[in-house]
Amino acid sequence: MTTLAPEVGLPGTLGTPRETFPQERRVALIPRHCEVLKKAGLEVIIEQSAGVAAGFPDEMYVARGARIGTRENVFGESDIVAQVRCLGANPEGGRADLELLRPGQVLIGFGEPLTSFQECSQLASARASLIALELIPRITRAQSMDALSSMATISGYRAVLMAASQLPKMFPLLMTAAGTLTPAKVFVLGAGVAGLQAIATARRLGAVVCAYDVRPAVKEQVESVGAKFVMLDVDAKTSEDKGGYAKAMDEDFYRRQRELLTEVLREQDVVITTAAVPGRKSPILITAEMVSAMPAGSVIVDIAAERGGNCELTRPGETVVDNDVTILGPLNLPSLVPNHASQMLSANIAAVAKLLVRDGNISVNLDDEIIRESLVTHQGKIVHPRVAELLGAAQLTGEVKP
Repeated sequence: MTTLAPEVGLPGTLGTPRETFPQERRVALIPRHCEVLKKAGLEVIIEQSAGVAAGFPDEMYVARGARIGTRENVFGESDIVAQVRCLGANPEGGRADLELLRPGQVLIGFGEPLTSFQECSQLASARASLIALELIPRITRAQSMDALSSMATISGYRAVLMAASQLPKMFPLLMTAAGTLTPAKVFVLGAGVAGLQAIATARRLGAVVCAYDVRPAVKEQVESVGAKFVMLDVDAKTSEDKGGYAKAMDEDFYRRQRELLTEVLREQDVVITTAAVPGRKSPILITAEMVSAMPAGSVIVDIAAERGGNCELTRPGETVVDNDVTILGPLNLPSLVPNHASQMLSANIAAVAKLLVRDGNISVNLDDEIIRESLVTHQGKIVHPRVAELLGAAQLTGEVKP
């Protein structure tokens, strides 16, 4: 077996296995990008039926120059394995693939490295090199690789459709022979990529939309997609990190924020919550008391449900009704739109894979900022400083065995 290192170049094959996470319908590589990767010098092998759930049958891959094989073929012959969910993001199904990994293989996909410490350690022990899509830096050169933004776009869109199907009203203003129907009022909490897409989608459906974000700097972006930015009297000067993500704030900040938000919620038909902090539990922005102040029949869609949710009453993967308010806690929203989600994700993964290839040879170039910042495990070690620090802390508290 061969271990990839910055100075070593090897002939390359990229493989994509079928996803094994429950209800995961996306595929990491679509047929069109097989052709792109072949032009870059990579052979491509796809596990049989890997793309069927997303609308990409095997014959489409073959037409674009890929080979179809078994799961054992994919892991056994590939120098790069592209997955939607690597082990950390698929702890049950992914563990079964550990014995198929080869030393020196590069894995590209979501791996939840800031929370899945045991799984990262297992990948390091297998001497696999994990490039986690969650850690791709937000720099200009990496925009085409920003899978988090791609999937957030899908989530924001889908969340509004879910809300529209639950709300006992229509979204648009309608002038009818039976009278005027006033438009629905939609409030979006968090104006990142998901929030901005939710705003744009709700506006297309005819709703009156307002939004709030802890980062005052996004006011112009909110207004550019047609929503009113809600200003709250809270100090948010340190609410954004150097990567452009929202930072966790202290409890006094969130308490004051909740007090001010209660008055806004009293007027809303729909609330879409999107506030997430990478590697942390989602902050509670809407308490049970705040829900009770909302109008009967209103709907909350909590996009942050996978990390506990922004609403105190959210139950991940379930629908809760409390005081005539419906709270949805959807999981894996991008998988509900698997065709377009796969198209976007595949483009991101193909761009990352091309960084590893030069004239048909593969190398893990640690001098490249994008690779260096997103590389979690390499040559038998956890090499990402933040992941290593979090793992060490988890070992000290007994959450993870050393």
